[in-house]
Amino acid sequence: MISLTGLIDDEKCYEVVRQFRWPNGIHCPHCQSESITKRGNHEKYHERHRYHCQSCERDFDDLTKSIFSGRHQPLRVWVVCLYLMGLNLSNQQISKELNLNKDDVQKMTHELRQAIVDKAPIVTLSGDVEFDEVYVTAGHKGHPESVKKRTAKGDGANSKGFGGGARSKRKSHRSLA
Repeated sequence: MISLTGLIDDEKCYEVVRQFRWPNGIHCPHCQSESITKRGNHEKYHERHRYHCQSCERDFDDLTKSIFSGRHQPLRVWVVCLYLMGLNLSNQQISKELNLNKDDVQKMTHELRQAIVDKAPIVTLSGDVEFDEVYVTAGHKGHPESVKKRTAKGDGANSKGFGGGARSKRKSHRSLA
């Protein structure tokens, strides 16, 4: 049987990470300097490039300070997981495809989604904004004086909070129209 992760090339995965992470050229994840020298490849993962920052004198690689750094699963597993998430597969389906524990996949997908949310720009609405439905909870947690029940008979409110005390006494009849 052919594994889906076996079809993915590690070099391509690292290249994709480099393209998305540094679209305008490599810079140091520690000090953001662009004075970088390439320093060979990682000992265990030969596709992972190593670098040295000339400004802060720190070493880093393609995954340093990214969501993928320090993970037990190889990068290609994370990339395939992200791809399967894009196909809108459930965590259970992803766990079967990747031959991983469903709890591990749950954690992976949660972290990937959170990383996407963290990178998304803040949206500011302006002008006329239209929306379909709104649910407002009139809670008073911490401010009970802001939501006062009207209990007096003459205020026009029934026990459900609707106006018109006379209406609350009527029985509901089905409309024939």
